[in-house]
Amino acid sequence: MSNNNYREVWQYALDQIHEEFKKEGSQQETEFKLWFNMQYIEDTDNTITVSVPSEFLWLQMQKKGNVDRVIKKIEELTGQKNIEINHTVSDSAIAAPEEKEAVPAVETKKAEENPEKPDFKENPVRKHPQLREDFTFDTFVSGDNNNFAYNAAIAVSKEPGKKFNPILLYGGVGLGKTHLMQAIGNYIFKEHNDRFKICYTSAEAFTNEFTSSLASKTTEKFKSKYRGLDVLLLDDIHFLQNKPALQEELFYTFNELRDHNSQMVFTCDRPITELKGFADRIQSRISNGLCVDLQPPNYETRRAILLKKLEILGKKIPDDVIDYIAKNVETNVRDLESALTKMIGYAELIQKPLTIEIAQQQLRDIFSNPSAGNITIDTIQKVVADEYQISVSDIKNKKRDQKFVTPRQIALYIARELTEYSFTELGSEFGGRDHSTAMHSYEKISAQMKIDSTLNARVQLLMKEIKDYKK
Repeated sequence: MSNNNYREVWQYALDQIHEEFKKEGSQQETEFKLWFNMQYIEDTDNTITVSVPSEFLWLQMQKKGNVDRVIKKIEELTGQKNIEINHTVSDSAIAAPEEKEAVPAVETKKAEENPEKPDFKENPVRKHPQLREDFTFDTFVSGDNNNFAYNAAIAVSKEPGKKFNPILLYGGVGLGKTHLMQAIGNYIFKEHNDRFKICYTSAEAFTNEFTSSLASKTTEKFKSKYRGLDVLLLDDIHFLQNKPALQEELFYTFNELRDHNSQMVFTCDRPITELKGFADRIQSRISNGLCVDLQPPNYETRRAILLKKLEILGKKIPDDVIDYIAKNVETNVRDLESALTKMIGYAELIQKPLTIEIAQQQLRDIFSNPSAGNITIDTIQKVVADEYQISVSDIKNKKRDQKFVTPRQIALYIARELTEYSFTELGSEFGGRDHSTAMHSYEKISAQMKIDSTLNARVQLLMKEIKDYKK
């Protein structure tokens, strides 16, 4: 039974988040209406039940972290911990229901339309605990930009340890490196199951695990785990720059795995030879394998990616909207999927068929910054340093003068907003600081921007300049 204890604080929390969005501009106002479309129903001592327009919107709100953001806000306001939000799907959660039309906004494919499709629920397949089950070769769309990498990954999967060992997949953010890497792992796991020891981990997690083993004096256990693998999938090895102890451990692990013909797959955001502060002996060993780059997809591939994503989701949108997205998002797969997700979510929210006019209006911010997906830390640091008339080295060093601290914190904030770097990685890129320092800088600037309109305007201008920056 509902106690309604959280009804007022729920609304207050949403109002606060809404105000935060409104300060960022009219387009962000639309973002709020779309991705916080939850209507309070009832609560118990530590749960709140809400209604949402569709299961798709709920999953996207979770993926974007918006559900967690509401929970965090409520916990801050009440002091109550471990609050959970449950959901139910209801048309009543959709805004302006009186404007619904008979034609569905987004057509959902019915299962009976494809009777030959197997029912996986009746024949469950074991999943590898570290791998995403949707990252397979079947869901990866290959094109001129990634055909070599795609075919090489398949060859590695069919004969692990025998062909292309090691293999390095490199390229910019959102081009499919992690997808291909995990597709290799999923294929080998499906074919060999428990006969192969497969481990997928990020370089950051590898670092944290190694550091923990040193503190707990369990390094032998750590070494035994990684040196006894049949397949090592190590993501984002650029994170290991300027970490000599980690590189030494990777070196010996590499040699052990190579001696046992164990397959090694690495990903990186650039060619291995361009990494700074990276041991020559590791670069040499990885370079002796197969190094393949992934480039941004061309129009035909982008359109195929959108169609594949719609097929996986069981959704349909008009062809002209698909073409519009494919022609305008030229950066990477992640941006393509983001634009598509927004279109599907918006259509389900307003319950009207999608049109080119709607797509143009809702996606104008994404399309106005086509280079945003390839922003580098170096660019951010240079633009901010030039704005404050200091050097890039001043941003990276340990000087505590306010004329250096403020631009440094602003650069960290912008880097977190515009790139995929974790706080740990950002700390490393900004003079070897730890993750808590990077997080503090981000939170401090974020808080100041909410009360200082001048700072907010300055940061927004810097972000625009960085997105438009040409080397």
